[in-house]
Amino acid sequence: MFPKNAWYVACTPDEIDAKPLGRTICNEKIVFYRGQEGGVAALEDFCPHRGAPLSLGRVCEGQLVCGYHGLVMGCDGKTVAMPGQRVQGFPKIRAFPVVERYGFVWVWPGDPAQADPARIHHLDWAENPDWAYGGGLYHIRCDYRLMVDNLMDLTHETYVHASSIGQKEIDESPVTTRTVGDRVVTSRFMHNVMPPPFWRANLRGNHLADDVPVDRWQVCHFIPPSHVMIEVGVAHAGKGGYEADPKDKVSSVVVDFLTPETDSTMWYFWGMARNFNPRDTNLTAQIKEGQGKVFSEDTAVLEEQQRNLDRFPDRKLLMLNIDAGGVQARRIIERLVAQEQPQKLAA
Repeated sequence: MFPKNAWYVACTPDEIDAKPLGRTICNEKIVFYRGQEGGVAALEDFCPHRGAPLSLGRVCEGQLVCGYHGLVMGCDGKTVAMPGQRVQGFPKIRAFPVVERYGFVWVWPGDPAQADPARIHHLDWAENPDWAYGGGLYHIRCDYRLMVDNLMDLTHETYVHASSIGQKEIDESPVTTRTVGDRVVTSRFMHNVMPPPFWRANLRGNHLADDVPVDRWQVCHFIPPSHVMIEVGVAHAGKGGYEADPKDKVSSVVVDFLTPETDSTMWYFWGMARNFNPRDTNLTAQIKEGQGKVFSEDTAVLEEQQRNLDRFPDRKLLMLNIDAGGVQARRIIERLVAQEQPQKLAA
């Protein structure tokens, strides 16, 4: 279950710099490539001649050439040429709205008439030289909504990530949840705690003491259709916590773009944007490596969770107070999906 009239992160620019990329987004098989003048194009991954995936072909002078019989496609889905054939009567294949922005390639798998680029989620940090970003991509065999649940309730960190970002105080600190329009925010603040290993390393990365108590925060923002941005950080205790002066803290935004592939698989574009020592490339690489290990732990749990849910599809799951963020996010998703369904005619 996923809205189709929405912008999803499809890939990163480097994935299509050398050759076409075939990727399934919201059950739509799409080929991405760079057309003439370097712009990104997205077409149905289906050659109108014999149905071969166009992603198995190549790009020649900004045109997509099928790797089976040499049919040449234009960025609008019309066949341009084919060796020894007239192509005027060839059927047009589907072209998807696509935009390259903020260091990502975004695709709209739904009604192209509604694809307004202004609706792409704005990323302040991506346009600010005082911020640095490092991230990666995982393919995960689970319903993307399980990852929404996971990110909107960070209680699991105590158990799944005990060696990196977890600590018992996460369990002991209350969580607040609020919904504002189509967005959900969950917040947790921990005071006068010792920083776990991941945050000790980040304190050192900002030339701060890592062996003193800190105030820690986690503020998770769900933004439709399936993006979760998490404000995280620690400040030396008593310096103002979340509102502390930058010289007394390390703070970041955990970036999570959850792109459904199918009903039970997803693409997970993860990363961290930070506003301390942004030009330290070694620090960026260090944080990326540490974060990648954390998210691989999530992946292992979520894939097993999906397998268990598939085995017992009729089992009713418990809903606890800590699940409020995920529950509210799912309600928004359900409403958006329902709005896309054809209205039943009155009897």
